[in-house]
Amino acid sequence: MKLQYYAIDTPFKDTFTISGGRSKISQPALIVSLSLGPFTGWGEAPAISYYDVTVEKMVREIQAKRLFIEKFALTDPERYWHYLHHLLPEHPFLVCALDIACWDLYGQMNRSAVYQLLGNQWEHTPLTDYTIGLDSIPNMVEKVKKTPWPIYKIKLGQPSDLQLLRALREVTDSPFRVDVNGGWSYQRAEQMLPLLAELGVELVEQPLARAKTENDLEQMRNLKQISPIALIADESCVRLADMKGIEQYFHGINIKLTKCSGITPARVLINEARSRDMKVMMGSMNETVIGSAAIAQFLPQLDYVDMDGPLLLERPGGVGLTIEQGKVSLSGTAGLGIRPTDLPAGGFEDR
Repeated sequence: MKLQYYAIDTPFKDTFTISGGRSKISQPALIVSLSLGPFTGWGEAPAISYYDVTVEKMVREIQAKRLFIEKFALTDPERYWHYLHHLLPEHPFLVCALDIACWDLYGQMNRSAVYQLLGNQWEHTPLTDYTIGLDSIPNMVEKVKKTPWPIYKIKLGQPSDLQLLRALREVTDSPFRVDVNGGWSYQRAEQMLPLLAELGVELVEQPLARAKTENDLEQMRNLKQISPIALIADESCVRLADMKGIEQYFHGINIKLTKCSGITPARVLINEARSRDMKVMMGSMNETVIGSAAIAQFLPQLDYVDMDGPLLLERPGGVGLTIEQGKVSLSGTAGLGIRPTDLPAGGFEDR
């Protein structure tokens, strides 16, 4: 295989802010490609400072391990993921990008869409929500009015959360999904959940911070028992090891391909969640069309999806995936069904 990689940094249409005052005006990412004969597969890894993941660190790792990444004799993507998992044990974001590229390449080689290789039929696909990042109440209301959508994901984590949701409810009847990013105390969550149910909120992602003590776990267990709406684990469920006993604390999990390290481990997480009778959501980290197309391959298996990255960015970064009023469509071509655009000339191939 032949590896190429490209650094991109795509501006957001609006400053993107979540709880804790974490804001950004653009989304840096590493785009990778794996080529074999006439076929080229594409993958993406967004850089997230919260996880200490930068494009520069991923590039250094690629440069150090390039020969090993390229020399693998591709027979199936799952074997390649296991190889990468051991080759790059401290770099799940980079492993994810390469795993996605391998699935795309393998699908093209076998004239099949990746979702078909995963055993999925393109039917009964859930709508993606549209995220409204933290801002002043008037600005968030204006964003909802400007972008009518069938489902909204609302970032919360401020003292004015309830006032905000009431203001938004005055301008839309669409269901809300709330993402707190671990920003509430137990007492705050206990107070808010019944009120959110009255305001048409269908689920809450990560109401409390990821548990560090037995008391934290007990609080999350109690919260699940009293919650009138679904509680979905995000930061609390990243990899398979996090699944142990998680049904005691949450109604479902939100899988991020980047954090769990790709399509291959995501399949395992979905099966594990279903075996525990849990809901499955898949979320994005503001990926372009490339990373979003990888999420789309799982749509028939999901209860909820949050893959609005291409809608929030100034440039979608590719063609072959469209999102209209929450409905996701693919081109129908093999692999991921997409083609990147706006890549820097030459990338890092010869550096």
